[in-house]
Amino acid sequence: MSDKYEQIGVAVTCRSFGEYVRMFDLEERPLAGRILDIAGGASSFTADAVAGGLDAYAADPRYALDSEALVGEALEEIAAATAKIEKLAHQFDFSYYGSVANHRANREASLRRFDAHFGQPEERDARYKAGSLPNLPFAPDSFDRVLCSHFLFLYEEQFDYAFHRDAVLEMMRVCKPGGEIRIYPVMSLGWTPYAHMDELLNDIRGAGGSPEYFAAKLPFIPGSTLGLIVKV
Repeated sequence: MSDKYEQIGVAVTCRSFGEYVRMFDLEERPLAGRILDIAGGASSFTADAVAGGLDAYAADPRYALDSEALVGEALEEIAAATAKIEKLAHQFDFSYYGSVANHRANREASLRRFDAHFGQPEERDARYKAGSLPNLPFAPDSFDRVLCSHFLFLYEEQFDYAFHRDAVLEMMRVCKPGGEIRIYPVMSLGWTPYAHMDELLNDIRGAGGSPEYFAAKLPFIPGSTLGLIVKV
Protein backbone atom coordinates (compact mmCIF):
# COMPACT_ATOMS: atom_id res chain seq x y z
CA MET A 1 0.00 0.00 0.00
CA SER A 2 1.32 3.46 -0.88
CA ASP A 3 1.84 5.83 2.05
CA LYS A 4 1.25 8.82 -0.20
CA TYR A 5 -2.04 10.72 -0.18
CA GLU A 6 -3.11 10.35 -3.79
CA GLN A 7 -5.00 13.31 -5.27
CA ILE A 8 -6.11 13.89 -8.85
CA GLY A 9 -7.13 17.48 -9.49
CA VAL A 10 -7.63 20.08 -6.77
CA ALA A 11 -9.80 19.03 -3.83
CA VAL A 12 -12.83 21.02 -2.64
CA THR A 13 -11.97 22.01 0.91
CA CYS A 14 -14.53 22.09 3.76
CA ARG A 15 -12.91 23.58 6.86
CA SER A 16 -14.29 25.66 9.70
CA PHE A 17 -13.42 29.03 11.18
CA GLY A 18 -11.94 27.27 14.20
CA GLU A 19 -9.64 25.21 12.01
CA TYR A 20 -8.49 28.35 10.19
CA VAL A 21 -7.66 30.07 13.48
CA ARG A 22 -5.52 27.10 14.48
CA MET A 23 -3.80 26.29 11.20
CA PHE A 24 -2.99 29.95 10.46
CA ASP A 25 -2.16 30.72 14.11
CA LEU A 26 -4.75 33.48 14.26
CA GLU A 27 -6.62 34.99 17.14
CA GLU A 28 -10.15 36.22 16.56
CA ARG A 29 -9.62 39.69 17.99
CA PRO A 30 -6.74 40.75 15.66
CA LEU A 31 -8.78 39.67 12.63
CA ALA A 32 -9.85 43.04 11.28
CA GLY A 33 -10.13 44.86 7.99
CA ARG A 34 -10.89 43.04 4.74
CA ILE A 35 -9.97 39.35 4.75
CA LEU A 36 -9.67 37.14 1.66
CA ASP A 37 -9.77 33.33 1.69
CA ILE A 38 -8.21 32.06 -1.53
CA ALA A 39 -9.19 28.60 -2.79
CA GLY A 40 -11.88 28.64 -0.13
CA GLY A 41 -13.90 25.86 -1.74
CA ALA A 42 -16.86 24.90 0.45
CA SER A 43 -15.19 25.90 3.71
CA SER A 44 -17.33 27.85 6.14
CA PHE A 45 -14.60 30.34 7.11
CA THR A 46 -16.24 33.24 5.29
CA ALA A 47 -19.73 32.37 6.52
CA ASP A 48 -18.50 31.95 10.10
CA ALA A 49 -16.40 35.13 9.95
CA VAL A 50 -19.26 37.25 8.58
CA ALA A 51 -21.58 35.86 11.25
CA GLY A 52 -19.02 37.07 13.79
CA GLY A 53 -18.98 40.58 12.36
CA LEU A 54 -15.83 40.30 10.23
CA ASP A 55 -15.46 41.58 6.68
CA ALA A 56 -14.51 38.34 4.92
CA TYR A 57 -14.52 37.24 1.27
CA ALA A 58 -13.61 34.08 -0.62
CA ALA A 59 -12.30 33.28 -4.09
CA ASP A 60 -12.46 29.93 -5.86
CA PRO A 61 -13.10 28.91 -9.49
CA ARG A 62 -15.89 26.61 -8.28
CA TYR A 63 -17.99 29.62 -7.25
CA ALA A 64 -19.06 29.75 -10.89
CA LEU A 65 -21.11 26.61 -10.11
CA ASP A 66 -24.57 26.75 -8.66
CA SER A 67 -25.02 25.80 -5.01
CA GLU A 68 -26.37 22.31 -5.71
CA ALA A 69 -23.48 21.37 -7.99
CA LEU A 70 -20.83 22.73 -5.64
CA VAL A 71 -22.29 21.03 -2.58
CA GLY A 72 -22.60 17.77 -4.48
CA GLU A 73 -18.95 17.93 -5.50
CA ALA A 74 -17.95 18.75 -1.92
CA LEU A 75 -19.88 15.76 -0.54
CA GLU A 76 -18.13 13.48 -3.02
CA GLU A 77 -14.78 14.92 -1.97
CA ILE A 78 -15.53 14.41 1.72
CA ALA A 79 -16.38 10.76 1.09
CA ALA A 80 -13.29 10.20 -1.06
CA ALA A 81 -10.97 11.99 1.38
CA THR A 82 -12.36 10.03 4.33
CA ALA A 83 -11.65 6.74 2.55
CA LYS A 84 -8.06 7.81 1.84
CA ILE A 85 -7.52 9.05 5.41
CA GLU A 86 -8.84 5.77 6.81
CA LYS A 87 -6.22 3.85 4.82
CA LEU A 88 -3.45 6.21 5.97
CA ALA A 89 -4.77 6.86 9.49
CA HIS A 90 -1.49 5.72 11.05
CA GLN A 91 0.20 8.77 9.51
CA PHE A 92 -2.13 11.46 10.84
CA ASP A 93 -2.32 13.18 14.22
CA PHE A 94 -5.91 13.00 15.47
CA SER A 95 -5.32 14.92 18.72
CA TYR A 96 -7.54 17.76 17.45
CA TYR A 97 -10.27 15.78 15.66
CA GLY A 98 -10.28 12.68 17.84
CA SER A 99 -11.11 10.19 15.08
CA VAL A 100 -11.67 9.73 11.37
CA ALA A 101 -15.42 9.87 12.00
CA ASN A 102 -15.12 13.19 13.85
CA HIS A 103 -12.94 14.56 11.06
CA ARG A 104 -15.64 13.73 8.53
CA ALA A 105 -18.40 15.17 10.74
CA ASN A 106 -16.42 18.42 11.01
CA ARG A 107 -16.20 18.63 7.21
CA GLU A 108 -19.91 17.98 6.79
CA ALA A 109 -20.86 20.59 9.41
CA SER A 110 -18.61 23.16 7.74
CA LEU A 111 -20.20 22.38 4.38
CA ARG A 112 -23.70 22.93 5.77
CA ARG A 113 -22.76 26.37 7.11
CA PHE A 114 -21.10 27.27 3.82
CA ASP A 115 -24.17 26.18 1.86
CA ALA A 116 -26.52 28.22 4.04
CA HIS A 117 -24.43 31.34 3.38
CA PHE A 118 -23.52 30.72 -0.27
CA GLY A 119 -27.17 29.92 -0.99
CA GLN A 120 -28.22 33.49 -0.16
CA PRO A 121 -27.97 35.41 -3.47
CA GLU A 122 -27.03 38.72 -1.86
CA GLU A 123 -24.29 37.11 0.23
CA ARG A 124 -23.01 35.04 -2.67
CA ASP A 125 -22.79 38.09 -4.95
CA ALA A 126 -21.05 40.18 -2.31
CA ARG A 127 -18.73 37.66 -0.66
CA TYR A 128 -17.87 34.86 -3.10
CA LYS A 129 -15.97 35.51 -6.32
CA ALA A 130 -15.22 32.96 -9.03
CA GLY A 131 -11.51 33.26 -9.63
CA SER A 132 -8.25 31.39 -9.37
CA LEU A 133 -4.56 31.98 -8.95
CA PRO A 134 -2.50 33.47 -10.45
CA ASN A 135 -5.15 35.90 -11.77
CA LEU A 136 -7.56 37.01 -9.07
CA PRO A 137 -10.60 39.21 -9.88
CA PHE A 138 -9.66 41.97 -7.43
CA ALA A 139 -8.05 45.38 -7.67
CA PRO A 140 -4.59 45.97 -6.21
CA ASP A 141 -4.39 46.63 -2.45
CA SER A 142 -7.88 45.26 -1.79
CA PHE A 143 -7.33 43.22 1.40
CA ASP A 144 -5.63 43.59 4.76
CA ARG A 145 -5.12 39.86 5.23
CA VAL A 146 -4.97 37.12 2.60
CA LEU A 147 -5.23 33.44 3.52
CA CYS A 148 -4.59 30.38 1.36
CA SER A 149 -5.30 26.97 2.87
CA HIS A 150 -4.44 23.51 1.54
CA PHE A 151 -3.67 24.55 -2.01
CA LEU A 152 -0.38 25.81 -3.49
CA PHE A 153 2.49 23.72 -2.15
CA LEU A 154 0.41 20.61 -1.55
CA TYR A 155 0.08 20.41 -5.33
CA GLU A 156 3.79 20.61 -6.09
CA GLU A 157 3.50 17.73 -8.57
CA GLN A 158 0.61 19.33 -10.47
CA PHE A 159 1.87 22.92 -10.70
CA ASP A 160 5.37 24.06 -11.64
CA TYR A 161 7.55 26.62 -9.91
CA ALA A 162 6.41 29.47 -12.17
CA PHE A 163 2.81 28.89 -11.07
CA HIS A 164 3.72 28.95 -7.39
CA ARG A 165 5.83 32.09 -7.80
CA ASP A 166 3.16 33.90 -9.81
CA ALA A 167 0.45 32.81 -7.36
CA VAL A 168 2.27 34.30 -4.38
CA LEU A 169 3.09 37.50 -6.27
CA GLU A 170 -0.61 37.78 -7.18
CA MET A 171 -1.55 37.47 -3.52
CA MET A 172 0.92 40.24 -2.79
CA ARG A 173 -0.73 42.38 -5.47
CA VAL A 174 -4.17 42.22 -3.86
CA CYS A 175 -2.83 42.67 -0.32
CA LYS A 176 -2.59 46.21 1.05
CA PRO A 177 0.76 47.66 2.10
CA GLY A 178 1.19 46.81 5.75
CA GLY A 179 -0.97 43.71 5.34
CA GLU A 180 0.02 40.08 5.34
CA ILE A 181 -0.47 36.80 3.51
CA ARG A 182 -0.59 33.45 5.29
CA ILE A 183 -0.19 30.15 3.44
CA TYR A 184 -0.58 26.71 5.00
CA PRO A 185 0.85 24.10 4.69
CA VAL A 186 4.32 24.44 3.12
CA MET A 187 4.68 20.82 2.09
CA SER A 188 3.52 18.47 -0.65
CA LEU A 189 0.99 15.64 -0.57
CA GLY A 190 4.00 13.35 -0.27
CA TRP A 191 4.58 14.99 3.14
CA THR A 192 7.88 16.52 2.02
CA PRO A 193 8.83 20.23 2.25
CA TYR A 194 8.19 22.29 -0.89
CA ALA A 195 11.32 21.72 -2.98
CA HIS A 196 11.71 25.25 -4.36
CA MET A 197 11.07 27.26 -1.22
CA ASP A 198 14.48 28.95 -1.09
CA GLU A 199 14.05 30.22 -4.65
CA LEU A 200 10.53 31.37 -3.88
CA LEU A 201 11.59 33.25 -0.75
CA ASN A 202 14.22 35.09 -2.79
CA ASP A 203 11.63 36.03 -5.43
CA ILE A 204 9.25 37.26 -2.72
CA ARG A 205 11.97 39.48 -1.28
CA GLY A 206 12.80 40.73 -4.76
CA ALA A 207 9.16 41.79 -5.17
CA GLY A 208 9.25 43.75 -1.91
CA GLY A 209 7.74 41.16 0.42
CA SER A 210 9.09 40.01 3.77
CA PRO A 211 8.63 36.23 4.19
CA GLU A 212 8.96 34.21 7.37
CA TYR A 213 7.57 31.01 8.85
CA PHE A 214 4.96 30.70 11.57
CA ALA A 215 4.07 27.78 13.83
CA ALA A 216 0.71 26.24 12.89
CA LYS A 217 -1.48 24.96 15.71
CA LEU A 218 -3.66 22.40 13.94
CA PRO A 219 -2.08 18.97 14.35
CA PHE A 220 -3.15 16.57 11.62
CA ILE A 221 -0.97 16.40 8.49
CA PRO A 222 2.23 14.43 9.17
CA GLY A 223 5.05 16.78 10.13
CA SER A 224 3.24 19.92 8.99
CA THR A 225 4.04 22.34 11.82
CA LEU A 226 4.86 25.41 9.73
CA GLY A 227 3.13 27.91 7.50
CA LEU A 228 4.43 30.87 5.51
CA ILE A 229 3.75 34.55 6.22
CA VAL A 230 4.49 37.22 3.63
CA LYS A 231 4.37 40.75 4.99
CA VAL A 232 3.66 43.28 2.27
